[in-house]
Amino acid sequence: MSLTEALKLQIAGWNEELKEASPEEVIEYFLRHFKEQIAFSTSLGAEDQVLTRMVVGTGLPARIFTLDTGRLFPETYELLALTCATYKINIEVLFPDYQLVEKMVAEKGINLFYDSVENRKFCCGIRKVEPLKRAFKNLDAWICGLRKDQSVYRFFSKLVEWDEKNGLIKINPLISWNEKQVWDYIKKHDVPYNMLHDRGYPSIGCEPCTRAVELGEDSRAGRWWWEEGGHRECGLHKK
Repeated sequence: MSLTEALKLQIAGWNEELKEASPEEVIEYFLRHFKEQIAFSTSLGAEDQVLTRMVVGTGLPARIFTLDTGRLFPETYELLALTCATYKINIEVLFPDYQLVEKMVAEKGINLFYDSVENRKFCCGIRKVEPLKRAFKNLDAWICGLRKDQSVYRFFSKLVEWDEKNGLIKINPLISWNEKQVWDYIKKHDVPYNMLHDRGYPSIGCEPCTRAVELGEDSRAGRWWWEEGGHRECGLHKK
């Protein structure tokens, strides 16, 4: 579905109407507007843990899901269980198509992503993008934890935007927050978070594709660190 003129005007209107709204107000607004046609996709990162508390705090019915690539850190699984227990919710877990994974590994090896950017994007496509597309079936909008200052590629993202790749409206309630605001919220509300954050992992993905960062490094320097420059995204937020 392409972006129609009417939808373009609607998105612009929402951005203007909600420019002074708090993240909680933004979340409640869109949960009420889209009802069962909206979902929150969490990676269990710091921003998404904040959003989980905010979504639950609205008291409104809300679908929350996450992607299990099969290569996550043990700490991430522990956090998933703790988050569900803390907020008394059931986060839906989606897995990649096992036949696609088996075929990929048989043809390219278990750690194919180290061999080339093409292989890495291929792996991300099977383990992340394909299950995400399944999760988006019958949805009109999704909520995610993007922030402008996470990377230069996200700087121009807006509170409400059109996700051309998936044909959905994307809501970024924390788009204007900085890292300090995220962690201040986590500490103030005792939000459970991944213990790897305390060990130098600001951005956490699959275990073989994530390392701790050095002091002064960009927060996403630990993702696919062996690649030289380029657009280090997995494809979930590519425009």
